[in-house]
Amino acid sequence: MMVQTAQAGRGKTVFGFPLEGFGLFQSLLLAFASAFLAFFATTCVAIFTLLAWNVLGGHSVSYVDTYRYVGLPAGVLVLVVALPLFLVLWVRAKVMK
Repeated sequence: MMVQTAQAGRGKTVFGFPLEGFGLFQSLLLAFASAFLAFFATTCVAIFTLLAWNVLGGHSVSYVDTYRYVGLPAGVLVLVVALPLFLVLWVRAKVMK
């Protein structure tokens, strides 16, 4: 019961993660960390998929393609979405004070 009352005063959350009260540095850090995580997660999945494609199919596709065509676009896409989102949250917190 105490946990619910403590969280009720904080505002909106997603999976317990607060969506307000970030400073500029925290907003930028979260945006770039999200892009970093997306880049490496999609690159990992792409490498293992390409590994299976090369081994099972007898192909010889370069693994550099996973970085160039999968990881980089995913990381940039997440950065393009996350950067304005977190900056808007930062500006909204500044305006509300």
